[in-house]
Formats: sequence, C-alpha cells, structure tokens
Amino acid sequence: MLVGLSLLSYAINLFIFSVGSLAIDREPIVRPGVAANLANYTDPLPQSLVLTAIVIGFATTALFLVVMMALRGLSGSDHVDGREERL
Repeated sequence: MLVGLSLLSYAINLFIFSVGSLAIDREPIVRPGVAANLANYTDPLPQSLVLTAIVIGFATTALFLVVMMALRGLSGSDHVDGREERL
C-alpha cells in the first residue's frame, strides 16, 4: 500500500510538472520589452508546488512507516482488517 501511494504521488507530481510549461534556458522573471506569456517565460509556480509536494510526500511516508511499525509492535500483527486467526 505504501509503495502504491508513493508511485501515485510521483505520477501526480510529474503531471503537475509537465502541465507547468517547463521551458529550458528561459528566465522565470518577466523583463521589460518582452511579452509576458508562457511562450517567452517558464512558470515557476508548478516547479515550487512539485518540490513542496515531494517534501510533504516524504514526511507522510516516514510518518506512515512509524505508525505501521508501532501498530505491529503493539498488536503483534500487521493486518489492518482485524480478522487474523491467532494460534
């Protein structure tokens, strides 16, 4: 489940990054005399959102791992549905 959620978050980050009109060798700051459109500039907002999402995703993955390890230590099982037969 953890790997699936991580892959899903990376896929969403790539989607946001690709929609953000990434331009190579173009300035993100608007200069006088050049039209302020996405043909001349790259939008820095999607890049900063993806960077923030990566950091938040790493933190939530670490938190999820700690909670799962604590659950296994307290209950002695890693089943989440509570239907495991104990011997």
